[in-house]
Amino acid sequence: MRILNANAVQERPRAILFDLDDTLYDYRQPHARAMAAVRGKVERSLRVTAAQFEEAFAQARRAVKAMLGETASAHSRLLYFQRMIELLGLSSQPAMALDLEQTYWRTLLTSARLNPGAEDTLIELRAAGLPLALVTDLTAQIQFRKLIYFGIDRYFDVVVTSEEAGVDKVGLRPFEIAASKLGIEKTDRVWFIGDAECDVVASKQVLNAATFQKVHDGSGSHRLHEGIDGTFHAFTDFRDWARDVIGQA
Repeated sequence: MRILNANAVQERPRAILFDLDDTLYDYRQPHARAMAAVRGKVERSLRVTAAQFEEAFAQARRAVKAMLGETASAHSRLLYFQRMIELLGLSSQPAMALDLEQTYWRTLLTSARLNPGAEDTLIELRAAGLPLALVTDLTAQIQFRKLIYFGIDRYFDVVVTSEEAGVDKVGLRPFEIAASKLGIEKTDRVWFIGDAECDVVASKQVLNAATFQKVHDGSGSHRLHEGIDGTFHAFTDFRDWARDVIGQA
């Protein structure tokens, strides 16, 4: 645990907001396994090479994001796979696109694990009487499925997805909705725990937020975002540090 701005984190927060992907669990390895499962299916059923698959998927992803911008649907694997199939020279093939989407999410979920100490941290924060919110990009259905699969849905008082907000976190609206649901005023100190640079920038624009960056192991993963107030590698370290502040009257 590393505190970069002690003044921002010395008072008990009114509420704590969390990101989900690559914060409460590591998305990268499960994503790689899910994509491998999809690639294997496409190679077998469409008789394309791995290189052809990778090129078509990358083009499809870029096209969907360019068309939809910073919205929940711009993250849709269903749309990525539909466009990829079209780029491989077929018609839209709804049944195949749906099958690939289900393969992707089924493989990702069965491969994903909560980060060590994450659930214990949520339990302890709830026991301390702190309202907890989840603010996350992507569509509501898959994010709800993740929460239920991990067994942590019951710990959050509020869940806000970018589908509900109509724009990703970078557009600020998800944080505004979370604040409204929690009854948070602009002057109320809150904590936000996430991994992405937009988490830091957006939360500070909307809320009186002290921000904590969940830092990942691996190459290129230790870059600290400008304006961050604290960092940690393990949730156990964050939990142990937070006890002193949260225990204050």
